[in-house]
Amino acid sequence: MNIVILGSTGSIGTQTLELLKDHTEYKVLALSAGENISLLEEQAREWKPKYLCVFHEDKAKLLKERFQSSYNRDDTLHSESAENSIPYEKKEIEKDSYSPVIYSGMEGLIRLSALEEADMIVISVVGMVGIQPTISAIQAGKKIALANKETLVCAGHLINDLLKESKAELFPIDSEHSAIWQCLRGEKAEEVEKLILTASGGPFFGLTKEEMRGKKKEDALKHPNWSMGRKITIDSATMVNKALEVLEAHILFHIPIEKIQVVIQRESIIHSAVQFRDGAIKAELGVPTMRVPIAYAVFEEEREDFKGEKLDFTKVMSLHFYPPSYTDFPALALGRSAGLKGGSMTTVFNAANEEAVSLFLQDKIAFLSIPALIEKAMQLHEKDWKAYPSVDEILSIERWARNCVEENANQVEV
Repeated sequence: MNIVILGSTGSIGTQTLELLKDHTEYKVLALSAGENISLLEEQAREWKPKYLCVFHEDKAKLLKERFQSSYNRDDTLHSESAENSIPYEKKEIEKDSYSPVIYSGMEGLIRLSALEEADMIVISVVGMVGIQPTISAIQAGKKIALANKETLVCAGHLINDLLKESKAELFPIDSEHSAIWQCLRGEKAEEVEKLILTASGGPFFGLTKEEMRGKKKEDALKHPNWSMGRKITIDSATMVNKALEVLEAHILFHIPIEKIQVVIQRESIIHSAVQFRDGAIKAELGVPTMRVPIAYAVFEEEREDFKGEKLDFTKVMSLHFYPPSYTDFPALALGRSAGLKGGSMTTVFNAANEEAVSLFLQDKIAFLSIPALIEKAMQLHEKDWKAYPSVDEILSIERWARNCVEENANQVEV
């Protein structure tokens, strides 16, 4: 099977490549990165994909020059975030006969997502960038392992309609949605009473809104169970991530928002569950790792013979469950409101959050300003709301929402 990985230098991308090291029957056909060409080059020289893509054109030109030169003298291995740059020992990589085709920009991502020889497209790029490649892969009838929230949150209505007309298949990588997907196997849709999305509660679990006042990014970035990127860790602290997952589950499983329950499960052992009309509940449990959901998606519901750490019930002394506080974590309620409204409101919710989190990480706004700014943007968007926005309209609304947050950053009351 030929696999394309869009976003190969990010967390999901690197873990997917790590997974494939144990499955040599899978061939890496193409890799892409946003701007992390040092790691992309390293991956390319190891996996020898036929195609590469760098989203930023200037970085793509630099990568082409590297493959044309005899040695790689860059002594910094950059992550997608400058703050996470990792110095590494200088090393010289001899030039060989390997010479990949290198594309750039959105056009390059769209090309890779529809390559004729590709069987599976792993889409793990960050942000709205993932929408158009996903649509392209669906139109080309590909199997898609999706780890990009924005595609479903902002363009889920378009994705579902396209899937109905295509032979393409979509497999979710998010651990919660993978858990629900596994629980629904062999079950009838009409017998599902509700979906139960579990959440760790993040670093501020148990705190009141007042107690969170004055919390800094250093506090919000201390997740109790998971090691994740900065943005998603802040989303966990505000519980925006769980709101986004509710919206994703609604689109993926065609379940009304009202039938999706969020429950705090502090140990992150139960990844999510499904309750049926007879009262029975099926849950997916395991150690906190992305290996299982990535493998389950990439291998199309086939179980791998994994030799790593597995859950041992004799060592799990207890599991704790709590209801979330919609008062202390208002972003969770705002996400549900956006989902119930539908249309373009989910794009505003997502984009406003992204911009607010960016400002928070730059120490430009307070922690409690994040949900306040999301709410402000949603209120201002009401008059321009669209029931079925096109891709161009979604991208335009995203820009508007970001500008709205920036303009109101110092005006909201918290």
